[in-house]
Amino acid sequence: MADKKIKVMIVDDSALVRQVVSQALAQDPGIEVIATASDPLFALDKMKSRWPDVLVIDIEMPRMDGLSFLRKIMAEHPTPTVVCSSLAEQGAQATMEALAAGAVTIITKPKVGLKSFLEDASNDIIQAVRTAARANLKALPRGGTPAPGLPPNRPKFSADVILPAGNGGSAAMARTTDQIVAIGTSTGGTQALEAVLTRLPATALGIVIVQHMPEKFTAMFAQRLNSICQVEVREAQNGDRVIPGRALIAPGGRHMMLKRSGAQYVVEVVDGPLVNRHKPSVDVLFRSVARFAGANALGIIMTGMGDDGARGLKEMHDAGAKTIAQDEASCVVFGMPKEAIKLGGADQVISLEQIPGAIVAYGRNGG
Repeated sequence: MADKKIKVMIVDDSALVRQVVSQALAQDPGIEVIATASDPLFALDKMKSRWPDVLVIDIEMPRMDGLSFLRKIMAEHPTPTVVCSSLAEQGAQATMEALAAGAVTIITKPKVGLKSFLEDASNDIIQAVRTAARANLKALPRGGTPAPGLPPNRPKFSADVILPAGNGGSAAMARTTDQIVAIGTSTGGTQALEAVLTRLPATALGIVIVQHMPEKFTAMFAQRLNSICQVEVREAQNGDRVIPGRALIAPGGRHMMLKRSGAQYVVEVVDGPLVNRHKPSVDVLFRSVARFAGANALGIIMTGMGDDGARGLKEMHDAGAKTIAQDEASCVVFGMPKEAIKLGGADQVISLEQIPGAIVAYGRNGG
């Protein structure tokens, strides 16, 4: 894509959305909006003459809904797709289904104040399209489910604003049999997490997870995983224990940290500034795991855009934890693992297929 413009088609029944998104993308000289359409049938007709590199679509549309459209596209001609959808409860459920069908990422839009929101979010819209254009669709098992949500264009704070640096591992107990697994991921992560968690036994070590997602999506994502996994998967609540057979997913819009309560591991769910432009942040979780679990933890950083989690994985490594980064070939976006590897935070670089076995082996061998 470096030597040519990214060709984009916008499919939305709102003329306002089509206009404002087109104007936003026009700000980037590397992106060209080649067509817009008010519904999928019009879009399919236009796509016969010129196929886009990236689709930007709504979910609720006339004649054919966005979900059916996406499934048709992914079955016949897989194309990186950005979903521009409402965060309303019903919309969130439909959007989760769209992610399962193969969308790369989501721009969440409000029900009111849409024009001003889309104008303010122009950088996020551009970033979403550029991320989609780079996505490795071949790394998506059965064609889908990357991470929804885009970080707002705001100052980039480090994990220091939530949990000050220092004391790596000093608050942790000495090496024990009470161990945990910490996982961080973003774009491409929902399918990657499904591939990992569905292959773990009910006796697997306790797991804490940060997946970049907006509010409401994490609860639905956890519920879906819980219905297909042997381990219990739930959206974390403040004070939840980290125990074998349970995976806790940080709630969208909140940071999650590991703490010790006596001899037990628990999670603390807190509000606060965005870290690495994300909330929840992988760096926040990993730093807390380094501090309170130390060598009693396995840290895994998987597919995702940006560098959130790279420093945290290095802190876990330095505190004695075992650390793993997902390899480039199996990542949808090799951003977060690449940065972690560069910093020297990864003991191993392995494929997505190998990660479940690595988790089981870590638990079986006592680290």
